[in-house]
Amino acid sequence: MHNINYIRDNPVEFDNFMKSRGENSISQKIIDIDKEKREAQTALQNLLADRNQLSKTIGKLKSEKKEATNEMAQVDDLKNKINALKELETLKNDELNAILSRLPNIPDSSTPIGANEEENVFYRDWGEKPSFDFDPKQHFEIGENANLMNFETATKLSGSRFVILKGNLSKLERAIANFMIEKHTSINGYVEMHVPYLVKANTLYGTGQLPKFADDLFTAGDDHWLIPTAEIPLTALHSNEILNINQLPMRVTSYTPCFRSEAGAAGKDTRGMLRQHQFTKVELVSLVEPEHSKDELERMLSCAEGILKDLNLHYRVMTLCTGDMGFNANKTYDIEVWLPGENKYREISSCSNCGDFQARRMNTRYKKDDKNTHIHTLNGSGLAVGRTLIAILENYQTADGNVKIPDVLKKYFDNSDTLF
Repeated sequence: MHNINYIRDNPVEFDNFMKSRGENSISQKIIDIDKEKREAQTALQNLLADRNQLSKTIGKLKSEKKEATNEMAQVDDLKNKINALKELETLKNDELNAILSRLPNIPDSSTPIGANEEENVFYRDWGEKPSFDFDPKQHFEIGENANLMNFETATKLSGSRFVILKGNLSKLERAIANFMIEKHTSINGYVEMHVPYLVKANTLYGTGQLPKFADDLFTAGDDHWLIPTAEIPLTALHSNEILNINQLPMRVTSYTPCFRSEAGAAGKDTRGMLRQHQFTKVELVSLVEPEHSKDELERMLSCAEGILKDLNLHYRVMTLCTGDMGFNANKTYDIEVWLPGENKYREISSCSNCGDFQARRMNTRYKKDDKNTHIHTLNGSGLAVGRTLIAILENYQTADGNVKIPDVLKKYFDNSDTLF
């Protein structure tokens, strides 16, 4: 949610930021509605003061056994006016929130301006693309040939964009997640959390998924929604709370299934595991003081990169431009892993600084020097487990259709060298 004082003071700048995020100029409409709301509030306060004064007068007249009919009629008249102003204030507040809740975050000054992913900016890379003396296969060819990846039965059970993993592929997914959680908790300083997979609408509102992105979510009814990422419950752990300064920085992680309708992805990546309605991910979330959020983003990015380095998987990091960045973020790095079977880079993690955007929606603050200030929130994948499995299958495949096991994962397979 945006700071209305900032919009009032910087309308042109705000409109320019929104234009860079693909939105139309909106500041004047916001300012006009806010003015009507504040005028209603002022008039309401004045009428309430008048009513209080009249009530005192009536009390005095009655104590003196004097007539107060005229004053009581005035109170009745004020009551009607007060109720009308309360309704107007509520109406204008709802109008204002309806607009503000659908506007994306203001980009950081270091975020490149651009219209789409073609204008994202290279940040850095690591490792080398593997070379093969055969034509590398895509992950689904490897998995299906081993009879350990089944899309047909999954479609029979649940429809498109689902998969069943069997045997050592199922074990590989579990091993990847265990490795990630162990690294993030024992070395990177995150505290593991087991969180609900169902959350209420107000939780999704606080983290920015609702109301704008309802079509991308699955609802379970009774005001419950399936989480599209563990970012939601982790970030909202302290909604409507005031934290102590000694609780920050707060770094938490969770391994969960994620559920997305992929409403905007019709026809994209229909083959294989790249884009699923259900997938697993290890999420990283940080709550920090505002002055530390930029450094925390770099730290989070390094933690996510460290997993790929340990797995010896080549990747690049891209700084997303304003037109490709997510709704909540003011700056985002995408880590893209190399997939030789597909012969292209694919996103495996997004690490984002959301500033105080989510904290304002959630009303999460911290106390410092007797002042309550909104915290800054950050989130990132550390990593997407299914896409990490895909990357291992394609980068570690052998000519005979087998897959070598990365050294750091061999302990989960009794030190075997190959997967099949």
